[in-house]
Amino acid sequence: MDHVRKKNSNKSAKQISFSIDTHELDHHNKHGFLKNTAHHGHDHDDVADELVPLPVYIVNGVFFTLFFSVAYFLLHRWREKIRNSTPLHVVTFSEIAAIISLLASIIYLLGFFGIDFVQSFITRSSSYDLLLEDDIEEEEEENQNHKLCDSIVSCSPQPPQPSKMMIDSSSSLITICDEKDEEIIKSVVDGETPSYSLETKLGDCKRAASIRREALQRMTGRSLNGLPLDGFDYESILGQCCEMPVGFIQIPVGIAGPLLLNGVEYSVPMATTEGCLVASTNRGCKAIFASGGATSILLKDGMTRAPVVRFGTAKRAAELKFYMEDPVNFDTLACMFNKSSRFGRLQGVQCAIAGKNLYMRFRCSTGDAMGMNMVSKGVQNVLDYLQNDFPDMDVIGISGNFCSDKKPAAVNWIEGRGKSVVCEAIIKDEVVRKVLKTTVASLVELNMLKNLTGSAIAGALGGFNAHASNIVSAVFLATGQDPAQNIESSHCITMMEAVNDGKDLHISVTMPSIEVGTVGGGTQLASQSACLNLLGVKGANKESPGANARLLAKIIAGSVLAGELSLMSAISAGQLVKSHMKYNRSSKDVSSIVASS
Repeated sequence: MDHVRKKNSNKSAKQISFSIDTHELDHHNKHGFLKNTAHHGHDHDDVADELVPLPVYIVNGVFFTLFFSVAYFLLHRWREKIRNSTPLHVVTFSEIAAIISLLASIIYLLGFFGIDFVQSFITRSSSYDLLLEDDIEEEEEENQNHKLCDSIVSCSPQPPQPSKMMIDSSSSLITICDEKDEEIIKSVVDGETPSYSLETKLGDCKRAASIRREALQRMTGRSLNGLPLDGFDYESILGQCCEMPVGFIQIPVGIAGPLLLNGVEYSVPMATTEGCLVASTNRGCKAIFASGGATSILLKDGMTRAPVVRFGTAKRAAELKFYMEDPVNFDTLACMFNKSSRFGRLQGVQCAIAGKNLYMRFRCSTGDAMGMNMVSKGVQNVLDYLQNDFPDMDVIGISGNFCSDKKPAAVNWIEGRGKSVVCEAIIKDEVVRKVLKTTVASLVELNMLKNLTGSAIAGALGGFNAHASNIVSAVFLATGQDPAQNIESSHCITMMEAVNDGKDLHISVTMPSIEVGTVGGGTQLASQSACLNLLGVKGANKESPGANARLLAKIIAGSVLAGELSLMSAISAGQLVKSHMKYNRSSKDVSSIVASS
């Protein structure tokens, strides 16, 4: 009996040792798989150190220097022979010595690095075969090994919620407690190690998220079960999209369409948790398609940033205002602004004064990027330049809210920000009756009393629509846009009018500030990039910079048109409550599902 226990203990210890070694390899080399492969280079150096009396790096340096020196010498000599018409086969003693040295250095370098390259594959293959053999031999004792490991884990003096590190969820390797991770978790809980520094200290973003998550659960005493951790590329968000991650949120993505827009069909991805939204937008797309499609036109394209500066007197603030708005000075300002980017081009400056404070609203093109960082850098260049002629100018902030970003503002509603788009379609009377289940007259009346009069009574700012924000938010989330910019991007006025002797419906949406990009930010994440690719607007347009972002804005406006048409029809036909009761309510007991998972 003791012999069996000893045998099982040795095999379990071997599995534990292999798992810990693999984990350490992941810490030092995230692309490595086997410990034997990772350390092959060190074994090779050790053998070389035994064979060569000098350190390996010195010998390598000598042969590298020899190789390039004699190669240069021979090339130089042969060039002189060609110029002097001397036969190449006539060689001097120095040239013979150089040729021998060249061959020797080539043989050494090929032998040293070539053998290492071949052996790396041999070692990796043999190590993998060894691992498979061990798995086969120990398959009969797997249950006993698991029990033994579980007893080791449960008996170890660890907190009630130990951190566990999975080597590979698809492999048969057991899950074990990692002592090093346990020490780091305790350090984070005790406040000795800042949570935000884990990625830098560990060099492994996935491991950092796992440790941070476990530390958070221990500090709060609350579980994060249900929040996924595995299956996400945490490297892709480092320094770009999110700090101190502990998991990721799952949002389902539906497809509405095809949306026939400017003669081209688009399948529109929408990320949402609201039932009926995708189905309703899809019905609007169907009605537009059956009526010959929609037309979308870009009116403006310019991102804004408005710094606020202060002077000692209102007179000095007015002097800078006149300077900024003088057409004579625009070329100079544009030259300073445009130095910050290949795509950022200053379009104009609009100034406003409040006492001795001056607000300067810069507007510029930004290519396929949404452009907030681009315009901010250009503005900073101009401010630095103005400081020379206006040394008494006190820059209070790079943004003074006259921009205006992520806030409902009349300046965006009137002047526009980002992409200004109008989209229209004529829906045939037959389609209104058969697809939308209502009439043209009912839709026109409802739009006037709801979207126009009702919004005016409410004092709406840019909210003269039924639910433009619904579609904008869903497409924003699917394509990696900044969700907070949904505020001004959803500014929309929906117009409906009976045309063709009152038989058909003309519907349009005017959206003055759609703020989107196809490069930068969340657009580079795998899921969002896939949705952009579905629309044919992924990345930067090399032939016409900015064309992809402009097309995305047009598609969003077309999708809003479809959503407005369908929702207004549902309200007109009295179907809104009925459809939401049918599709937007779940009969499942969600709390029990979460508890059992």
